[in-house]
Amino acid sequence: MPQNEHIELFQKRYGFRMDYQERQRKKKAREHKLQSKMAQKLIGIKGKIFAKKRYSEKVQLKRTIKAHEEKKTRKKEDGKVPEGAMPAYLLDRENTSQAKLLSSMVKQKRKEKAGKWDVPLPKVRAQSEAEVFRVLKTGKSRRKGWKRLVTKVCFVGEGFTRKPPKYERFVRPMALRFKKAHVTHPELKATFCLPIVGVKKNPNSPMYTSLGVITKGTIIEVNVSELGLVTQGGKVVWGKYAQVTNNPENDGCINAILLV
Repeated sequence: MPQNEHIELFQKRYGFRMDYQERQRKKKAREHKLQSKMAQKLIGIKGKIFAKKRYSEKVQLKRTIKAHEEKKTRKKEDGKVPEGAMPAYLLDRENTSQAKLLSSMVKQKRKEKAGKWDVPLPKVRAQSEAEVFRVLKTGKSRRKGWKRLVTKVCFVGEGFTRKPPKYERFVRPMALRFKKAHVTHPELKATFCLPIVGVKKNPNSPMYTSLGVITKGTIIEVNVSELGLVTQGGKVVWGKYAQVTNNPENDGCINAILLV
């Protein structure tokens, strides 16, 4: 069988390529099933050790969630009783303080467990490689099929230079390269045309993210310096994330909602 034909047959049959990251993600998603199976099968000392380990993990997770819920609660301060008499209108008041119980490490772990994004479009339609790429036939007799032409809108950096045609694996046409997006601020109810800084995550595939392919549901980073947004410390916010809400290849423009 000629070069790469078996890969194309697999792609046509299943509609996607199972890469390493995808396999790892699916393996992690199936872990709870494996744990449940082991809990039912293990007996004796191994079963006791496994049950104790699972119990400690669950207790730790519940404590973390409880601590996060109590982070902003106001608790009574167990301090020394002040000397001297207090006025009648202050007797029913309690000295309070905000309990900051979570360290940055615990916050980060919980953030990874709960999911990083709270986005306007939590679910999007999956797009296979056969839909995003078109096979380019090359060689003297047009028999080689290792090149792919990107058929979706994409973003490349400012100093991007194409590789020589002999070594270029993925071809991103000039007509499909976008530099700006129409970003809507959900609180200001206004839309701004902002320059794109980069593609943070394409939910369909890590390969699409690395290539800068922009489809519906993609998280992009935009330059919001001209909006005048500032942090609590008074620093100007330069870049913020936004989610693409339309199909750019059909509309000819990128519409997105700012994640605030």
